[in-house]
Amino acid sequence: MALIAAGISYRTAPIEARERCVVGGADVASVLDAVRSAAGAREAVVLSTCNRTEFYLVEGEHDAAETVWQTLSERIGADATPLGYVRRDRDAVRHLMRVAAGLDAMVLGEAQIQGQVRDAWELSRTRSGPMLNRLFQTTLAVAGRVRTETAIGRGAGSVPSAAVLLARKIFGSLAGRRAMVLGAGEMAELALERLMAEGMRTALVANRTFARAEALARRHGATAIPFDDCWAGLADVDVLVCSTAAPHPIVVPALLAPTLRERGGRPLCILDIALPRDVDPRVAALDNVFLYDIDDLRAVVSVGIEQRRSEVPTAEQLIDGEVEKYWQWLAGLAAVPVVTDVRAAMERLRAHELAQLVRKLGSLSAEQHDVIEHFSRSLMNKFLHEPSVRLRAAAANGRGLGVVDAARYLFGVERAGDVSALPDREPSERAPDGGSDRGSDDGSGRPAAGGGSS
Repeated sequence: MALIAAGISYRTAPIEARERCVVGGADVASVLDAVRSAAGAREAVVLSTCNRTEFYLVEGEHDAAETVWQTLSERIGADATPLGYVRRDRDAVRHLMRVAAGLDAMVLGEAQIQGQVRDAWELSRTRSGPMLNRLFQTTLAVAGRVRTETAIGRGAGSVPSAAVLLARKIFGSLAGRRAMVLGAGEMAELALERLMAEGMRTALVANRTFARAEALARRHGATAIPFDDCWAGLADVDVLVCSTAAPHPIVVPALLAPTLRERGGRPLCILDIALPRDVDPRVAALDNVFLYDIDDLRAVVSVGIEQRRSEVPTAEQLIDGEVEKYWQWLAGLAAVPVVTDVRAAMERLRAHELAQLVRKLGSLSAEQHDVIEHFSRSLMNKFLHEPSVRLRAAAANGRGLGVVDAARYLFGVERAGDVSALPDREPSERAPDGGSDRGSDDGSGRPAAGGGSS
């Protein structure tokens, strides 16, 4: 029974590899089924964003990391192992909590990742179980605490705001200029909001579903246009922000070339904040086109970063406390069934030996039988009392899993404590609200929708 996190992120893999590893919502179930089957994993959740694809697994008898590397290697078309990382047990718990709190984001303190963690858990719930459900509940709770009890998110930017800042550096000022946004999701809306705040004269919104484009444009004083009309509309645009959910590039040289001839040499800044990327990298070779993707934004996210960095130690301290609370709960989850099964095994042995003794002694009175019965039960309880107390104590101080494994082996109950057999939800789990449950140290229930790019 081991918990692991394995995957790739912007820290370890280039954008070309990450975009191939993105697991869309429609594919989550099939991908997790394949990973669980191949690895023998009991529970699984996949977190796939613009900046990372990570599998959180409760291992069975095999090393689940090998299956993750096989899965990602098939998507990349090359060995993914050098691009990835594995976190195990406490380190896996700490890693997820740091990710959800924005401590491992491209933009430190970025808030969108918390919503993405909720979404990932929601999409994976049918392949999850008690260990990962509790982990994600606790993680969402501690991420909320980090944001409310520290200043890690105060003044923090986001990938869309960093993209707009980059455009401002290129043009000097965005006031009076024209922009177009492709897409109508949360990232697109954040970008549009930032563009309008910069004083854009006109902003156009194009989306495959025109009604969504209209709704987004209406909220921010922009103009919606049909998606098929966006190419002609680029003739008068200074900044193009791309944030769709397309599985392949939609902005390609052949579509831009006619528009560029009409622009008279005016520069076009294209900010591709989607993954998989919306813009074919060959577009960067076109005259007067300046293309930037999400990896290019690292150079512009330093605004206010020092203030946020000063809050990291406090955030880490909060996370460390919740890691230990979760690990104690997990150890207890494993220890209690082992104690129960050891006692059940010893009771069967006691009853068998008592029956053998009674047969050897011959006829006994009821009183004599009760005396022997009481003696055997009392002796068994005295033998098991100290190991039971120590096993539960080990669970309370975080050493439980190692002691549990030893107890399984020593008492011959290796199959005991299989948490995969426990109910999917515990009676103490709360209804979904996204907040912190200090009484049970876990947090909210079912996640709400969210977005971002951490």
